[in-house]
Amino acid sequence: MARRSLAAYATFAALLAAAGLPIYIHAPKFYVDTYGVSLGALGLALFGLRLLDVVQDPALGWLAERLRHRRGQAVALGCGGMALGMLGLFAVAPMLPPLVWFALMLALVFTSFSFLTICFYAQGVAKAATLPGQGHLILARWRETGALLGVCIASITPVVLGIWMNAPFAGFALGFAALALVAALVMRGEWGSSGIAGPSGFGVVLGDAPARMLLLIALVNAAPVAITSTLFLFYVELALQATGWEGPLLLLFFLSAACAAPLWGKLAERFGSYRTLTVAMWLGIMTFGGTLFLGAGDLWQFGLICVASGAVLSADMTILPAIFAGRLAIIAPAAAQGFALWSFVSKFTLALAAVVLLPLLQGAGLQSGIGQSSDSAINLLIIFYAGIPCGLKVIAIVLLEFVKQLEAS
Repeated sequence: MARRSLAAYATFAALLAAAGLPIYIHAPKFYVDTYGVSLGALGLALFGLRLLDVVQDPALGWLAERLRHRRGQAVALGCGGMALGMLGLFAVAPMLPPLVWFALMLALVFTSFSFLTICFYAQGVAKAATLPGQGHLILARWRETGALLGVCIASITPVVLGIWMNAPFAGFALGFAALALVAALVMRGEWGSSGIAGPSGFGVVLGDAPARMLLLIALVNAAPVAITSTLFLFYVELALQATGWEGPLLLLFFLSAACAAPLWGKLAERFGSYRTLTVAMWLGIMTFGGTLFLGAGDLWQFGLICVASGAVLSADMTILPAIFAGRLAIIAPAAAQGFALWSFVSKFTLALAAVVLLPLLQGAGLQSGIGQSSDSAINLLIIFYAGIPCGLKVIAIVLLEFVKQLEAS
């Protein structure tokens, strides 16, 4: 029974992951190719939606807190909203100007996604308390493996469907809606314990020194992922000169992370969360740091780095949320607003990376597509892509040691 319920958490995590990064990969190209919307307009729309997504997280955390006694019904509505938004985005012809329709449907998807994510991770605190041993790590192992597999499947599904269908994105949307129904059904029995007693609210979380430090670590540790996600396509195209390999390299990265996630959970259960995560972070610096020394034509070397860095990154995705959940279980068992803050700081780094790094690179003369970039601009791209994330990882390691000492005192 325990394994079946953990599989339900993995399925729900896969649903949420399928509505995250893959939408940033698929939606802009679909609207450019199908409706002729300009990339510039789509970029502005996506940036505005990302800002909305960041700002609304605290409000959604408050709402999730208020609805925790009816979390099952709220989650069902959220799943329905996310499925409808995905169908509207890919399977229904725009009923308004395409750019406006694009923004409205994505807003529905992202709002539902954020609310469901906050509820899902908050519910994990209650679930972990029912598991034997180190419940937060056991749950995180299943949850993050499901999420990584969801990213992989959703990233390649439209490409695979395109072999047999004339409308692969409509097929993707229908498949997503079916997955939303399945995930809602398999998780329906897991929301009953959501009415957890105990203190809650933003003040409780922010008033706890270890929790504040963990949120700071989440901010610092998410920044490298935000930077590399923002600059990945530019790095492959301009630094490696390997246009066309972006998709396979991303899939390689996420498959490696999905395969390694269960192992990191097991290691953390055996050797301790802090020790295991610290080792993984140092390994991440050593593996990903190799991108500083790559150049045009070094495709297979970068492929190896994708495998190694993906495997190591899954430790961050598995262990760090488990540590935070464990702290919330002590100070704020209701937890929803704590995970709203966690979601807020993670998303904030994506918006910040786009706003800060891309203008700096443009000012340095970096040009994508048919433009010609100077050597100095490409060198700056490499420093931003590989150097800054490694430096931020060192800061995260130092902060992690402070949290360990705080919790021990």
